[in-house]
Amino acid sequence: MTFFVTLVLTGISVGSVYALIATGLNLTFWTTRTLNFGQGSIMMLCSLGFAFLVMNRISLPLAVCLCLLVSGVIGVVVERLTVRPALKRVGSMGWVVSTLGLGILIQGLAAKLFGSQAVAFPEILFSVKDNIRIGGIALSLQYVVVIVITLVIMAALELFLRRTRWGHAVRAVSEDAELARVQGIPVDLIVVSSFVASSLLAGLAGLLAAQIGGTVDSSFGFDLVLLGFVAAVLGGMGSSAGALSGGIGLGIITKLVGGYISTAAEHGIAFALLMLILALLPNGFLGRAEVRRA
Repeated sequence: MTFFVTLVLTGISVGSVYALIATGLNLTFWTTRTLNFGQGSIMMLCSLGFAFLVMNRISLPLAVCLCLLVSGVIGVVVERLTVRPALKRVGSMGWVVSTLGLGILIQGLAAKLFGSQAVAFPEILFSVKDNIRIGGIALSLQYVVVIVITLVIMAALELFLRRTRWGHAVRAVSEDAELARVQGIPVDLIVVSSFVASSLLAGLAGLLAAQIGGTVDSSFGFDLVLLGFVAAVLGGMGSSAGALSGGIGLGIITKLVGGYISTAAEHGIAFALLMLILALLPNGFLGRAEVRRA
Protein backbone atom coordinates (compact mmCIF):
# COMPACT_ATOMS: atom_id res chain seq x y z
CA MET A 1 0.00 0.00 0.00
CA THR A 2 2.86 2.36 0.85
CA PHE A 3 4.42 1.72 -2.57
CA PHE A 4 1.10 2.49 -4.29
CA VAL A 5 0.60 5.78 -2.40
CA THR A 6 4.20 6.80 -3.13
CA LEU A 7 3.66 6.22 -6.84
CA VAL A 8 0.42 8.22 -6.78
CA LEU A 9 2.04 11.18 -5.00
CA THR A 10 4.98 11.08 -7.38
CA GLY A 11 2.56 10.91 -10.29
CA ILE A 12 0.74 14.00 -9.05
CA SER A 13 4.02 15.92 -8.94
CA VAL A 14 5.16 14.81 -12.40
CA GLY A 15 1.64 15.33 -13.71
CA SER A 16 1.76 18.91 -12.45
CA VAL A 17 4.62 19.55 -14.87
CA TYR A 18 2.55 18.01 -17.68
CA ALA A 19 -0.32 20.30 -16.68
CA LEU A 20 1.91 23.39 -16.91
CA ILE A 21 3.04 22.36 -20.39
CA ALA A 22 -0.55 21.64 -21.43
CA THR A 23 -1.63 25.07 -20.16
CA GLY A 24 1.13 26.70 -22.21
CA LEU A 25 -0.09 24.87 -25.29
CA ASN A 26 -3.64 25.98 -24.51
CA LEU A 27 -2.62 29.65 -24.39
CA THR A 28 -1.60 29.70 -28.05
CA PHE A 29 -4.48 27.43 -29.00
CA TRP A 30 -6.93 29.96 -27.57
CA THR A 31 -5.60 32.89 -29.61
CA THR A 32 -4.43 31.31 -32.88
CA ARG A 33 -5.67 27.69 -32.89
CA THR A 34 -2.03 26.63 -33.18
CA LEU A 35 0.39 24.76 -30.93
CA ASN A 36 4.08 25.45 -30.47
CA PHE A 37 5.69 22.05 -30.86
CA GLY A 38 9.05 23.65 -30.15
CA GLN A 39 8.11 24.02 -26.48
CA GLY A 40 10.41 21.14 -25.55
CA SER A 41 13.45 23.03 -26.85
CA ILE A 42 12.47 26.08 -24.82
CA MET A 43 12.25 23.88 -21.72
CA MET A 44 15.67 22.45 -22.50
CA LEU A 45 17.32 25.81 -23.18
CA CYS A 46 15.90 27.36 -20.01
CA SER A 47 16.95 24.50 -17.72
CA LEU A 48 20.33 23.88 -19.37
CA GLY A 49 21.12 27.60 -19.44
CA PHE A 50 20.16 27.85 -15.77
CA ALA A 51 22.53 25.00 -14.86
CA PHE A 52 25.44 26.65 -16.67
CA LEU A 53 24.75 30.08 -15.19
CA VAL A 54 24.74 28.65 -11.68
CA MET A 55 27.94 26.71 -12.44
CA ASN A 56 29.49 30.08 -13.33
CA ARG A 57 28.47 31.51 -9.95
CA ILE A 58 25.44 33.51 -11.05
CA SER A 59 22.95 33.80 -8.19
CA LEU A 60 19.90 31.53 -8.34
CA PRO A 61 17.26 34.32 -8.57
CA LEU A 62 19.17 36.16 -11.29
CA ALA A 63 19.74 32.92 -13.23
CA VAL A 64 16.02 32.10 -13.10
CA CYS A 65 15.06 35.59 -14.30
CA LEU A 66 17.58 35.56 -17.15
CA CYS A 67 16.49 32.13 -18.38
CA LEU A 68 12.80 33.01 -18.24
CA LEU A 69 13.55 36.29 -20.06
CA VAL A 70 15.23 34.35 -22.87
CA SER A 71 12.25 31.97 -22.96
CA GLY A 72 9.86 34.91 -23.38
CA VAL A 73 11.95 36.37 -26.21
CA ILE A 74 11.91 33.01 -27.98
CA GLY A 75 8.12 33.09 -27.68
CA VAL A 76 8.07 36.33 -29.70
CA VAL A 77 10.38 34.78 -32.30
CA VAL A 78 8.15 31.71 -32.59
CA GLU A 79 5.06 33.83 -33.20
CA ARG A 80 6.69 36.24 -35.64
CA LEU A 81 8.79 33.84 -37.70
CA THR A 82 7.02 30.48 -37.62
CA VAL A 83 3.33 30.96 -36.84
CA ARG A 84 2.25 34.33 -38.24
CA PRO A 85 3.53 33.68 -41.81
CA ALA A 86 1.83 30.27 -41.86
CA LEU A 87 -1.51 31.70 -40.71
CA LYS A 88 -1.60 34.13 -43.64
CA ARG A 89 -2.61 31.16 -45.77
CA VAL A 90 -6.08 30.00 -44.78
CA GLY A 91 -6.12 26.38 -43.71
CA SER A 92 -2.33 26.07 -43.74
CA MET A 93 -0.75 23.66 -41.26
CA GLY A 94 2.75 24.95 -42.00
CA TRP A 95 3.09 26.10 -38.37
CA VAL A 96 3.45 22.44 -37.30
CA VAL A 97 6.60 21.98 -39.37
CA SER A 98 7.95 25.48 -38.71
CA THR A 99 7.63 25.28 -34.90
CA LEU A 100 9.19 21.82 -34.93
CA GLY A 101 11.96 23.09 -37.18
CA LEU A 102 12.74 26.03 -34.92
CA GLY A 103 12.77 23.67 -31.94
CA ILE A 104 15.27 21.38 -33.68
CA LEU A 105 17.41 24.41 -34.56
CA ILE A 106 17.45 25.54 -30.91
CA GLN A 107 18.32 22.01 -29.81
CA GLY A 108 21.25 21.90 -32.25
CA LEU A 109 22.54 25.29 -31.16
CA ALA A 110 22.31 24.24 -27.50
CA ALA A 111 24.26 21.05 -28.22
CA LYS A 112 26.95 23.11 -29.96
CA LEU A 113 27.08 25.72 -27.20
CA PHE A 114 26.74 23.56 -24.08
CA GLY A 115 27.78 20.14 -25.39
CA SER A 116 25.69 16.97 -25.55
CA GLN A 117 26.70 15.53 -22.17
CA ALA A 118 24.21 15.60 -19.31
CA VAL A 119 25.00 18.02 -16.50
CA ALA A 120 23.82 17.99 -12.91
CA PHE A 121 20.95 20.36 -12.27
CA PRO A 122 21.43 22.63 -9.23
CA GLU A 123 19.16 22.26 -6.22
CA ILE A 124 17.01 25.40 -6.19
CA LEU A 125 15.02 25.27 -2.95
CA PHE A 126 15.39 21.79 -1.49
CA SER A 127 17.79 18.89 -1.91
CA VAL A 128 16.80 15.32 -2.72
CA LYS A 129 17.33 14.49 0.97
CA ASP A 130 14.70 16.96 2.17
CA ASN A 131 11.33 15.30 2.64
CA ILE A 132 8.05 15.55 4.47
CA ARG A 133 6.16 12.66 5.98
CA ILE A 134 2.51 12.24 5.00
CA GLY A 135 0.75 9.42 6.82
CA GLY A 136 4.05 7.68 7.44
CA ILE A 137 5.16 8.07 3.81
CA ALA A 138 8.25 10.17 3.04
CA LEU A 139 7.63 12.57 0.13
CA SER A 140 10.40 14.71 -1.34
CA LEU A 141 9.91 18.42 -0.73
CA GLN A 142 10.99 18.97 -4.33
CA TYR A 143 7.81 17.16 -5.41
CA VAL A 144 5.70 19.22 -3.00
CA VAL A 145 7.14 22.48 -4.38
CA VAL A 146 6.31 21.43 -7.95
CA ILE A 147 2.70 20.69 -7.02
CA VAL A 148 2.26 23.94 -5.07
CA ILE A 149 3.84 26.12 -7.78
CA THR A 150 1.67 24.55 -10.47
CA LEU A 151 -1.55 25.01 -8.51
CA VAL A 152 -0.70 28.63 -7.65
CA ILE A 153 0.16 29.52 -11.26
CA MET A 154 -2.92 27.85 -12.71
CA ALA A 155 -5.19 29.48 -10.13
CA ALA A 156 -3.63 32.89 -10.85
CA LEU A 157 -4.03 32.37 -14.60
CA GLU A 158 -7.67 31.42 -14.19
CA LEU A 159 -8.33 34.51 -12.05
CA PHE A 160 -6.52 36.65 -14.62
CA LEU A 161 -8.65 35.33 -17.47
CA ARG A 162 -11.92 35.73 -15.58
CA ARG A 163 -11.42 38.86 -13.48
CA THR A 164 -9.27 41.27 -15.51
CA ARG A 165 -9.97 43.36 -18.62
CA TRP A 166 -6.98 41.86 -20.41
CA GLY A 167 -8.21 38.40 -19.53
CA HIS A 168 -11.63 39.21 -20.98
CA ALA A 169 -9.88 40.46 -24.12
CA VAL A 170 -8.03 37.16 -24.43
CA ARG A 171 -11.31 35.28 -24.12
CA ALA A 172 -12.87 37.55 -26.76
CA VAL A 173 -10.01 36.83 -29.17
CA SER A 174 -10.45 33.14 -28.46
CA GLU A 175 -14.12 33.30 -29.38
CA ASP A 176 -13.84 35.47 -32.51
CA ALA A 177 -10.59 37.27 -33.36
CA GLU A 178 -12.07 39.31 -36.23
CA LEU A 179 -14.99 40.58 -34.16
CA ALA A 180 -12.58 41.42 -31.34
CA ARG A 181 -10.44 43.42 -33.77
CA VAL A 182 -13.50 45.37 -34.96
CA GLN A 183 -14.30 46.22 -31.33
CA GLY A 184 -10.86 47.77 -30.89
CA ILE A 185 -9.16 44.94 -29.02
CA PRO A 186 -5.40 44.77 -29.83
CA VAL A 187 -5.53 41.26 -31.27
CA ASP A 188 -1.93 41.18 -32.52
CA LEU A 189 -0.57 42.21 -29.12
CA ILE A 190 -2.71 39.59 -27.38
CA VAL A 191 -1.50 36.90 -29.77
CA VAL A 192 2.17 37.79 -29.16
CA SER A 193 1.52 37.92 -25.41
CA SER A 194 0.01 34.44 -25.50
CA PHE A 195 3.17 33.07 -27.11
CA VAL A 196 5.34 34.86 -24.57
CA ALA A 197 3.26 33.49 -21.67
CA SER A 198 3.29 30.03 -23.22
CA SER A 199 7.08 30.11 -23.51
CA LEU A 200 7.43 31.35 -19.93
CA LEU A 201 5.34 28.42 -18.72
CA ALA A 202 7.48 26.07 -20.81
CA GLY A 203 10.66 27.50 -19.29
CA LEU A 204 9.26 27.18 -15.77
CA ALA A 205 8.09 23.63 -16.46
CA GLY A 206 11.61 22.83 -17.68
CA LEU A 207 13.13 24.12 -14.44
CA LEU A 208 10.69 22.11 -12.34
CA ALA A 209 11.12 18.92 -14.37
CA ALA A 210 14.91 19.20 -14.32
CA GLN A 211 14.78 19.74 -10.56
CA ILE A 212 12.94 16.44 -10.20
CA GLY A 213 15.16 14.57 -12.65
CA GLY A 214 18.43 15.95 -11.31
CA THR A 215 20.17 16.18 -14.70
CA VAL A 216 19.61 17.96 -18.00
CA ASP A 217 21.11 17.74 -21.50
CA SER A 218 20.47 19.07 -25.00
CA SER A 219 17.86 16.37 -25.73
CA PHE A 220 15.85 17.25 -22.63
CA GLY A 221 12.24 18.38 -23.09
CA PHE A 222 11.07 16.60 -26.25
CA ASP A 223 9.34 13.72 -24.46
CA LEU A 224 7.89 16.11 -21.90
CA VAL A 225 6.19 18.32 -24.47
CA LEU A 226 4.67 15.24 -26.11
CA LEU A 227 3.28 14.16 -22.75
CA GLY A 228 2.04 17.70 -22.13
CA PHE A 229 0.23 17.53 -25.47
CA VAL A 230 -1.32 14.20 -24.47
CA ALA A 231 -2.46 15.77 -21.19
CA ALA A 232 -4.03 18.72 -23.04
CA VAL A 233 -5.91 16.42 -25.41
CA LEU A 234 -7.05 14.10 -22.62
CA GLY A 235 -8.42 17.01 -20.59
CA GLY A 236 -9.80 18.83 -23.64
CA MET A 237 -7.88 21.37 -25.74
CA GLY A 238 -8.55 24.89 -24.53
CA SER A 239 -9.71 23.89 -21.04
CA SER A 240 -7.63 25.02 -18.04
CA ALA A 241 -9.33 22.54 -15.74
CA GLY A 242 -8.83 19.90 -18.40
CA ALA A 243 -5.10 20.65 -18.58
CA LEU A 244 -4.78 20.21 -14.82
CA SER A 245 -6.87 17.06 -14.59
CA GLY A 246 -5.35 15.59 -17.75
CA GLY A 247 -1.81 16.28 -16.57
CA ILE A 248 -2.26 14.88 -13.08
CA GLY A 249 -4.25 11.90 -14.34
CA LEU A 250 -1.60 11.11 -16.94
CA GLY A 251 1.17 11.50 -14.37
CA ILE A 252 -0.48 9.06 -11.96
CA ILE A 253 -1.18 6.49 -14.66
CA THR A 254 2.35 6.58 -16.10
CA LYS A 255 3.95 6.24 -12.67
CA LEU A 256 1.69 3.32 -11.75
CA VAL A 257 2.57 1.64 -15.04
CA GLY A 258 6.26 2.31 -14.45
CA GLY A 259 6.09 1.02 -10.88
CA TYR A 260 4.07 -2.14 -11.46
CA ILE A 261 4.87 -3.06 -15.07
CA SER A 262 7.91 -1.33 -16.59
CA THR A 263 9.25 2.20 -16.94
CA ALA A 264 9.76 1.43 -20.63
CA ALA A 265 5.97 1.10 -21.01
CA GLU A 266 5.11 4.53 -19.56
CA HIS A 267 5.11 6.47 -22.82
CA GLY A 268 3.45 3.66 -24.74
CA ILE A 269 0.55 3.62 -22.28
CA ALA A 270 0.28 7.43 -22.52
CA PHE A 271 -0.16 7.37 -26.29
CA ALA A 272 -2.47 4.38 -26.11
CA LEU A 273 -4.68 6.47 -23.81
CA LEU A 274 -4.50 9.33 -26.30
CA MET A 275 -5.73 7.14 -29.13
CA LEU A 276 -8.49 5.70 -26.97
CA ILE A 277 -9.75 9.08 -25.82
CA LEU A 278 -9.66 10.50 -29.34
CA ALA A 279 -11.73 7.55 -30.51
CA LEU A 280 -14.30 7.75 -27.70
CA LEU A 281 -14.19 11.44 -26.69
CA PRO A 282 -12.71 13.57 -29.50
CA ASN A 283 -13.01 16.73 -27.38
CA GLY A 284 -11.41 15.21 -24.29
CA PHE A 285 -12.98 14.92 -20.86
CA LEU A 286 -13.65 18.63 -20.28
CA GLY A 287 -13.38 20.08 -23.78
CA ARG A 288 -16.29 21.30 -25.81
CA ALA A 289 -17.04 21.06 -29.47
CA GLU A 290 -16.47 24.23 -31.46
CA VAL A 291 -19.18 25.70 -33.60
CA ARG A 292 -17.94 27.78 -36.53
CA ARG A 293 -20.10 30.01 -38.65
CA ALA A 294 -19.89 29.45 -42.37
